[in-house]
Amino acid sequence: MFSGAEGAKPLTKDQTTNKAAAQSSVTFIYEAKVAESCRNVTVTWSKNLMNYSLCINVESLSDNENQYTCKIDMKTWQFWGRKGLKSFDVGDKRVDVFWDFRQAKFSTNPEPTSDYYVAIVSDEEVVLLLGDLAKDAYKRTRKPPSLQEPTLLCKKENVYGKRLFCTKTMLDRKEHDLTIENSPSGHGDPELWISIDGFEVIHIMNLNWRFRGNETVKVKDVPLQIFWDVHDWLFSSPGAGNGLFILKPETVESAAKHGRNSSIGSDIGDEITGFCHIIYAWRTD
Repeated sequence: MFSGAEGAKPLTKDQTTNKAAAQSSVTFIYEAKVAESCRNVTVTWSKNLMNYSLCINVESLSDNENQYTCKIDMKTWQFWGRKGLKSFDVGDKRVDVFWDFRQAKFSTNPEPTSDYYVAIVSDEEVVLLLGDLAKDAYKRTRKPPSLQEPTLLCKKENVYGKRLFCTKTMLDRKEHDLTIENSPSGHGDPELWISIDGFEVIHIMNLNWRFRGNETVKVKDVPLQIFWDVHDWLFSSPGAGNGLFILKPETVESAAKHGRNSSIGSDIGDEITGFCHIIYAWRTD
């Protein structure tokens, strides 16, 4: 079982120095059937001034197994490495990773926005497919999709901004625009706004007193738990700490188990099941 809050690690203070040039990354954790077993597959997209890279880690299920890693580098000035195939063994089973980034489009984020695919093949099936070129991926691999659909467990990332932090979050298996905005420092009592697809879902006033908490809101008729902890924004020196945000679509079972008014401390300490989005927001002012 995946413990979302425990698995996410923010950057250290030293790693936030010179943020404009520093490497940025975003990590997705999936559960997929690889080598006849359900395993966590961790996909990390990274970028720096020189290149983009993709690292895929397949979970080992016993102490006798090593961690299985496949890394793909895409240097901005080289074309030859943007399509390829790598193979490795998980236990005694072969796993193939196919990719094609020749036409991929990138934005300011580490992961491509469109026109690419990454296909992981195990036991004669495509067990995990990333990107929007599914038809091309199935044609190249000559393998059908797995009967056991992979599940996205977690997205975790470091984001940077002065007052505004923008990213994408998953809700009901669809991507939505997520915006976190805080009021300028020195302008009365600090406030915080969280919006999804341009619609404000949370407005927190008196942030000096409510720097840590959680609320459940409804977005597209889906209950969404939102946790926040911005203590370090308010009470640490600039750049010394991050704001922490966790978004988790709520199931009927989790609502009944935890209740709507549970505290952030108890919930983050618990094992997080289902999808969650963990955001470390670093202020650059």
